[in-house]
Amino acid sequence: MYNKSVLDNGIRVLTETIPHYDSVCIGIWVITGSRDEKEAENGISHFIEHLLFKGTERRTAQEIARTIDSVGGSMNGFTGRETTCFYARVLNRHLDLAVDLLSDIFLHSTFDEQEIERERSVVLQEVRMVEDTPDDYIHDLFNRTFWGDHPMGQPVLGGVEEIQSFSRDQIVRYFGEKYGSDRIIVAVVGNVEHGKAVELLGRTFSAVRSGSTVIKRVMPQVLSKTSVLKRKTEQVHFCLGVKGLAYVSSKRFASYVLNNVLGGGMSSRLFQEIREKRGLAYSIFSYLPSYIDTGLVVVYAGTGKKTVGQTIELVLKEFETLRKSPIDPEELATSKEQLKGNLLLSLESSDNRMTRLAKNEIYFNRIFSVQEIIDQIDRVTVDQVNELANELFIPDHLCLTLLGPINQERLNRDLVQVWPARSPS
Repeated sequence: MYNKSVLDNGIRVLTETIPHYDSVCIGIWVITGSRDEKEAENGISHFIEHLLFKGTERRTAQEIARTIDSVGGSMNGFTGRETTCFYARVLNRHLDLAVDLLSDIFLHSTFDEQEIERERSVVLQEVRMVEDTPDDYIHDLFNRTFWGDHPMGQPVLGGVEEIQSFSRDQIVRYFGEKYGSDRIIVAVVGNVEHGKAVELLGRTFSAVRSGSTVIKRVMPQVLSKTSVLKRKTEQVHFCLGVKGLAYVSSKRFASYVLNNVLGGGMSSRLFQEIREKRGLAYSIFSYLPSYIDTGLVVVYAGTGKKTVGQTIELVLKEFETLRKSPIDPEELATSKEQLKGNLLLSLESSDNRMTRLAKNEIYFNRIFSVQEIIDQIDRVTVDQVNELANELFIPDHLCLTLLGPINQERLNRDLVQVWPARSPS
């Protein structure tokens, strides 16, 4: 059962009641992320996410951790390009404690200077960890290649120079401007009564004021280019992609089917052709990052420096095959069952349900029932998937990023053969 209420200050409270759960998961979602940061602010949302767990007027960082551990619960946060979330998962009888903890860090964090310096070092280590992990880092590099200087191209974690520059005054000011009640959604899932959740949240979160600035998002332009970062690694990692669909697109269910057929699982065309049949890669997959006004279709692979051209060629051939030839009805049926199975299995997690509840409200301002989603998946046709492939996989719109021990001459030769008029920048 879904319910929604709005506090006097504009905070939206959503609940999904599941009586047979022993637990409850509560998430405080703020509609702000890395795409809302100026270049000099890049990474500040993620930094604030860390700092909110580092001490309040009532509790030290250790006491925050001890309090949630004492009831066997968990508490964490994450930052994206368009949203930031702080959440806790506890037994349902400890919901009041979870609300108290989350409201305390949100309303009474001290942003202590010493904690800022300690956490600055932690965040810098997180950035360097990603940079040392090429199969993670390549995705940040691809976003920069694809979106260019637009804020969408900025890494969520931020850059070293920016992180080192943040002052306490800047952090406090940014938090006051961007984390207001008009941008907050609270999603609660589990063995919870809606009225009780609203009452608990109203006692504390009613003190949150609206933000002092209006977020203005500009749709990014598509860049079609190739970028190469040479690095001494065992493999060449690459992302190859095109512009995809916005989160709210009416064609999104066809895109889910298309992605599954392309590289969404072990039975996908890319996995079977590149890994199983040819042994060119251990990891090969496609995915669909989606945002309020745009999206991507991205293929990632890690392969040998002598086989990168061949692997890219096979990906491009699959793009072209999907454009020219309708998928087999059996593939369509298999993809639909995969999507429905993934959806139903994900609903066994209260964390996933909480995220689904919040994102439905953020992007659609309504809650879609599970049956509605299943019905939409079932309605996808072969023609819809084929039309979408023709719309998305346009050769002139392709973007490629490579990371690894790249032989420039070999790469130039391979790309000219498989991708006319394309050369690395």
